[in-house]
Amino acid sequence: MTIYFDGVYQRSFGTYPLQGGDMKAAVRKAAEVGYRAFDTAQWYGNEAALGEVLPELGVAGDELLITTKVHPDNMGEDRFMSSVEQSLRDLNLDSVDVLLLHWPPNDGPVEPSLTLLQEAHYRGYAKNIGISNYTSKMMREAVGLLDVPLVTNQVEFHPLLNQDKLLNASAKTGIPLSSYCPLARGEIFRFPLFDEIGEAHGKSGAQVALRWILQKGLSVNTTSTRRANIEANFNIMDFTLSLADTARIDALTVAGYRISNADVVPYAPTWD
Repeated sequence: MTIYFDGVYQRSFGTYPLQGGDMKAAVRKAAEVGYRAFDTAQWYGNEAALGEVLPELGVAGDELLITTKVHPDNMGEDRFMSSVEQSLRDLNLDSVDVLLLHWPPNDGPVEPSLTLLQEAHYRGYAKNIGISNYTSKMMREAVGLLDVPLVTNQVEFHPLLNQDKLLNASAKTGIPLSSYCPLARGEIFRFPLFDEIGEAHGKSGAQVALRWILQKGLSVNTTSTRRANIEANFNIMDFTLSLADTARIDALTVAGYRISNADVVPYAPTWD
């Protein structure tokens, strides 16, 4: 069981690419709807804005789950800890609930940055640690290098991309997966199947796609500035997809639609 499946945390509000007042307004709406997990990163450039708005939410700090991620450029021994300390100052926190490595090293072994991540936990900077964008091979390597469990591998996961290798690696290593880009940045709306299934449940196509991810055993990160969408993305716990409907959606994964390719993100590894 991952911390992201404790209470309401399996539905996390992602803050990328929101900035400043827009981000603060969206976070306020999300908290009003019921979100208690919020996801940011050094790369996003909005940790300070999130740190400013969190005390304004009227939610006790111990009810929140705050995740941030170390930028790939800060994963060397000379910059890692100071970058995390800056994140804590920006977030106005003594420690984050979850600290992730945002991307794996693309020019060397995974052990050095993982060792620094674990040290950040030992220093009290992070209650939990995890990884993001690791391949199945990297997951198998990582699990044998640390004494502290990794609570997630946050990856691109949506109905238009087959991630069976990562699901299998998750089962074998015990590292749970969590999803970003769960709606493939709107690409799923080209497929009428989601709305068709949603009609039977009184749900939207987007809600069907998010529910599919939850039923795969992942937590899910969503982002929006519109209250109606924020609320709809949160309200996905009151219905269940049948095995038949799940299989119909599974068939779409052959599309192989990936957003986080090397031409978009230079740190992207060679994917499974």
